[in-house]
Amino acid sequence: MIGSKPLGGKVALVTGGAKRLGRASALELAKAGADVAITFLRSAKDASRTLQELQNTGVRAVAIRCDVTDPTSVQACVKHTARSLGGIDILVNNAGAYETVPFADLTVNQWDSIFAVNVRGPFLLAQKAAIYLRRKHGRVVNLGSLGGLRAWPTHAHYCSSKAALHMLNKAMAKALAPNISVNCVAPGMIDLGEKSAHLFMTRMAKQTPMQRNGTGDDVASAVLFFATAPAFITGQVLYVDGGLGL
Repeated sequence: MIGSKPLGGKVALVTGGAKRLGRASALELAKAGADVAITFLRSAKDASRTLQELQNTGVRAVAIRCDVTDPTSVQACVKHTARSLGGIDILVNNAGAYETVPFADLTVNQWDSIFAVNVRGPFLLAQKAAIYLRRKHGRVVNLGSLGGLRAWPTHAHYCSSKAALHMLNKAMAKALAPNISVNCVAPGMIDLGEKSAHLFMTRMAKQTPMQRNGTGDDVASAVLFFATAPAFITGQVLYVDGGLGL
């Protein structure tokens, strides 16, 4: 379909789609006409609410419990999506982990855990979904971070994992060409209305050239851009940061 429903007839799989940026991206894709599968791990109630919101847009939608770090769970999720919705055209690797830990206190388990979610997860999803994506000249959209460009001393493992994802994005773009386009949306400071982050967000907005923090809609619009952009665009990292990384 053309016009207001550019993704009509398409199927999108959004990992970590129950809440936050994953939910925003899933709803944006649904509003563009895509049938949507979302994954969740522990957020069953959020997944149920988001599933209802997706269905209210008039598209088909499913919610699937999936551990993106586990190959067996990922394989089952991909098969479930393809079987339920008729294939996979768009994969959004949104599921991610984030935490603040002083460098001196960072443990090996914390390091390995965040890499498992932020790097192994997107690798596994893209690898397992590739068979379906190739049939549809599909798209992969990875969710990176400004932290993959800028070093934050209390987030060494997080920043390193996102920098690795940005390179994985480029490697996958070459490995999966010419039938699959792979791009990355890298958010900066995104204000999701959390009271505990209000003072921090206020301070960061003043440091941002656009004089505000980003919103879920800003990120979701960038995801939609890559989902609908010319297939010739691949291997790119788009920073959605209001200029903060400049």
